[in-house]
Amino acid sequence: MTESFQSLEKIPRHVALIMDGNGRWAQERGLPRIEGHKEGAQSVRAVLRAAAKAGVEFITVYAFSTENWKRPPQEVDGLMKLLVSSLNAYEQELHDNKIRLRIMGQFERLPLPVRLRLQKTLDATRHYTDHTFIIALSYGSRTEIAEATKRIAEKVKAGELDPKKIDEQTVADHLYLPDVPDPELMIRTSGELRLSNFMLWQLSYSEFHITDTYWPDFREEQFFQALEAFNGRDRRYGGVKK
Repeated sequence: MTESFQSLEKIPRHVALIMDGNGRWAQERGLPRIEGHKEGAQSVRAVLRAAAKAGVEFITVYAFSTENWKRPPQEVDGLMKLLVSSLNAYEQELHDNKIRLRIMGQFERLPLPVRLRLQKTLDATRHYTDHTFIIALSYGSRTEIAEATKRIAEKVKAGELDPKKIDEQTVADHLYLPDVPDPELMIRTSGELRLSNFMLWQLSYSEFHITDTYWPDFREEQFFQALEAFNGRDRRYGGVKK
């Protein structure tokens, strides 16, 4: 498969993923929903490996939205425990592949044991620059934009920012991870055709790849297919092809 990745002329620098279909995957097999999430964790592992092979610098996964707090407490607790156990099991792979972990979202809303475990890996991988793995946790794009607006307003009120100089870059500079480039490719699994409040600002000019594959079945082959589709796109950013 490495040779297949090398055949692609255009590799996106940043790929974002909406990992959908875990629950349906489990339901169709008569399993508890958490089993779908556990298998989905294996897909994350496979995608990180594939991204490193392909030369993708940034991978962002939508792991837990602000709306997901409304799910049954048992499922939320299971997801948080799965996050910790996955870090325990796979952190060494981050080091082996020199992958930096970053978090995007309302970090303070996460349970304390989860925050402590995440912070350990955040600190341990902070010095890596080859690849970055971003987990969107307790994340909602409208909340992100609203919080950015508040920070901008506070600077204006304090006299630190001239409102006449506020532009798109100003807003971008106040989002959660302003130093991360916008995704060039967004992949959504299980055939759903919506953004679900995910990176609304950053995905403005991203190419979308929708697959019917459930996330637990998404592996290196499916990731290559998404990159292959991106490779065939003509990105004009609103302009006219010359």
